[in-house]
Amino acid sequence: MHIKRLYTFMLQQFLPLLLMTFFISLFIVLMQFLWSHIGDLVGKGLSIGVIGELFFYAALSMVPMSLPLAVLLASLMTFGNLGEKFELTALKAAGISLFQIMRPLIVFMCVLAVGAFYFQNYALPVAQARMWTLLFSVRQKSPEVEIPERAFYDQIPGMNLYVDSKDKESGMLYGVIIYDMTQGMDNSRVILADSCKLNFTEDKTHLFLHLFQGEMFENLRGSEYGLSTSNYLPFRRESFDDKQIYFPFDLNFDRMDESTMRNQYVGKNIAELSASIDSIGGIVDSIGNSYGQEIKTRPYVDVQYYEYVSTDTGVRRQPMAPVAVAKPIDLDSVFAGHSPGAEANYAKFAIIKAERQRQDFEFRSAILLEQAKLMRRHDIERQKKFTLSFACLIFFFIGAPLGAIIKKGGLGTPLVISVILFIVYYIIDNLGYKMARDGKTEVWMGIWLSSAVLLPLGIFFTYKAIGDSAVFNLDAYKLFFSRLLGRKMKRSLAIKEVIMHEVEPDRARLLLAGFLARAREMALLGKRPLMQRLMRRADYGPIDEQLADLVEYLANSRSKKVIALLNQYPFRLNRRALPGVISTTEDIAAELGLDINSQTDDNGTEDTTRLD
Repeated sequence: MHIKRLYTFMLQQFLPLLLMTFFISLFIVLMQFLWSHIGDLVGKGLSIGVIGELFFYAALSMVPMSLPLAVLLASLMTFGNLGEKFELTALKAAGISLFQIMRPLIVFMCVLAVGAFYFQNYALPVAQARMWTLLFSVRQKSPEVEIPERAFYDQIPGMNLYVDSKDKESGMLYGVIIYDMTQGMDNSRVILADSCKLNFTEDKTHLFLHLFQGEMFENLRGSEYGLSTSNYLPFRRESFDDKQIYFPFDLNFDRMDESTMRNQYVGKNIAELSASIDSIGGIVDSIGNSYGQEIKTRPYVDVQYYEYVSTDTGVRRQPMAPVAVAKPIDLDSVFAGHSPGAEANYAKFAIIKAERQRQDFEFRSAILLEQAKLMRRHDIERQKKFTLSFACLIFFFIGAPLGAIIKKGGLGTPLVISVILFIVYYIIDNLGYKMARDGKTEVWMGIWLSSAVLLPLGIFFTYKAIGDSAVFNLDAYKLFFSRLLGRKMKRSLAIKEVIMHEVEPDRARLLLAGFLARAREMALLGKRPLMQRLMRRADYGPIDEQLADLVEYLANSRSKKVIALLNQYPFRLNRRALPGVISTTEDIAAELGLDINSQTDDNGTEDTTRLD
């Protein structure tokens, strides 16, 4: 019953945070999408329905980017809040391990990973196909006509329009200049009008201009007028009081056919992608074999080609058909008896022919490379169907243990850590994607690169959190690097203001005697002949652990001299440090008034060789 309550409690803590962080992450990446395509949307007069539909499909397409970040941030905040409020400590004190606390969330993340896979395989291709179809349709739509004052407006194809002033209530334009180049530069028109009324036809396919009090100048160069263009450029001038002109200008929103994008790699599921990869691979192999066979059988400057065939008597070489001659031509005999000019022509012709053949091979190679690139893009989409689910699991096993270690809740520290980790993940993922796309590595290696880099990090944090290890203990890292660089570190123990556990004489005597016996034993080994006293660094591991336990326990002493003597102990023991360590241990025992030179076993006999 208590375990079930714990599971319910953990889900109640995690799910609201996951939903909140997911929608925040989705909003952020959606704003990035809007910023990238703002130029395609502004000034097109799109309806709210079209913009809402585009944003809806864009949001679905951004789920693979926002969901892993939401999982990382939510797991960090959940376990950080539990650690900050000491709820995690209380659960561990009740005998519940961290893995058992994480169990309901692990089950939920497995369900979420399965759901993410089905979303990637079935919902995402449809959403991406519709999003790109709408986006391409929006790009092709003509912009809204918003004529500025005292500036040329060039958004109408083939026409520049200048307006000196306009009446916003009536829609009349005054001081109008029109440069019409819809018929080409040779038949351009310049129209000046005192005023103008601009409208669209009912089907919104043509722009209608009603001009008042003006002139029109029109070039007449062209065969339809039957005029010569060799010596002069004829034109026509026309004055008018009332004139109407139509220009083709389609304002309608024409949606592209969705099937076009559905046939692309972004609109296919795993089965369709696999079928396309097999089909493209067959085409590439067929074309490659055809080109290779042609290269082997096609004669170049009548040079004989050979192939090796297996026979009963062994491997022999035979000419390949078709060939022009049975042996290579002697070039000296070709040039013999010809003038230097003819030899130069022969060489020039050979170079031209070789260059033509090189260009032909490069063109064929480009076709094969394009097909291979298309096959890689299909394979990339197929691999990405699985990476979202795996990324969610990895980020959970990074965020949950890390939150339990740092014990910081809220949006401050978890947000900073999440952003840093996600940026690293995003950079590595983009690097792997580009390497796979360009063929610099295998597709599966490039797409799974980010997961392979972060997986050891998740395993490390989970291992450290379950073992209650201090991952962010700066003193531990300082000690490690000091040992690595061979630097000596001094202890800096001081008398504690509040001592929770007093030093007990029996316990202190036992620790000091055991350590002293081991130190004397190691020192005795160090005095033996060289070949017998060579000891590895690992041989000092047990005595180092004994020293650490001794120092940790006696650090609760109220004696200043004992604390000072403890500070004389090195962090790592070696053969040269053992004499001083033995002397310091004896001084500490003397200060505490303890006899550690002998121990009595259960039978009442004295044992001076081994003290445990």
